[in-house]
Amino acid sequence: MRGGTQHMEKRKEVWVFIEQEEGCIAPVSLELLSKARELADRLNGRVCALLLGHQVADLADLTIHYGADVVLLADHPELAVYRTLPYARVALDLLREREPYIFLLGATPIGRDLAPRIASAARAGLTADCTGLQIGDFENRGKRYTDLLYQIRPAFGGNVIATIVNPETRPQMATVREGVMRLDDPDNNRTGEIVRVEPHFDEADLALQVVKREMRPPACNLRNASIVVAGGAGVGCKENFQLIYELARVLGGEVGASRAAVDAGFISHEHQVGQTGVTVRPKLYIACGISGAVQHRAGMDQSAKIIAINTDPDAPIFRIAHYRIVGDLREVIPMMIRAYRELSR
Repeated sequence: MRGGTQHMEKRKEVWVFIEQEEGCIAPVSLELLSKARELADRLNGRVCALLLGHQVADLADLTIHYGADVVLLADHPELAVYRTLPYARVALDLLREREPYIFLLGATPIGRDLAPRIASAARAGLTADCTGLQIGDFENRGKRYTDLLYQIRPAFGGNVIATIVNPETRPQMATVREGVMRLDDPDNNRTGEIVRVEPHFDEADLALQVVKREMRPPACNLRNASIVVAGGAGVGCKENFQLIYELARVLGGEVGASRAAVDAGFISHEHQVGQTGVTVRPKLYIACGISGAVQHRAGMDQSAKIIAINTDPDAPIFRIAHYRIVGDLREVIPMMIRAYRELSR
């Protein structure tokens, strides 16, 4: 693989895999660029955006505006549609050439497929589904390591928050949940370097061919919703979930659910909020009958306002709620709907 230029100095590079679909960058990749900018500044390093695809050169400037110093652009017809082996080949060739310090990918279906393939081939550590990233030091058996990546995520069924470090191997790799990192505004005056690379594939890399693709829009758009009304196991049954739908309809919001509600069959998985569903950060989140386990609350502490309704006054959701209503949601929600309609007249 040949790059357009050689990097002149050996600085710690924080890489971000730029996931794109038909010329649109995934929001999680832009969030990771903002976080990578913060990490690289702490390390006195630079941010590299790894942009793969076909006819995607126009996206390079956008990644620079969001924080990239260098864009590694591999534009090739074989990269038009994501396939594990060709993408992994390009990433690994560049990784071995440039030896990045940190490599971040979104915890999306593509990121979860690509990251372990790269980590295994590079013999690097990988932490999945992170909800926080920091730079810090670590000491083990009298040996001190500086400027490590703290990879933070819920563990043991969400009962604890674990901080994981990878002191010995590079790059330090992590996939990061969508919506948990702050998305900074783009700086249209930022400039950076675009390095065009020429991919080289083995015959085995191209063994899998895409014959046909079918795509359908999601049933709900929780990630971008400004208002989310979510129900948990405390809703009681599928029929009672109609109250959640009604409140969401009146407020103009989307319907969410906890994992317990999904597992109970009250609602489909597309509506699941939290570590194993969609990370949300709306302006208003109304949690109805949700206890609020750690994995459900991932990234939610930055929501503008959280209203929680629960019969248990000690429910964990109340710890982050701005307004706490102790009561039966079957009574509280109809009262909220009536009050809203009266005030909206």
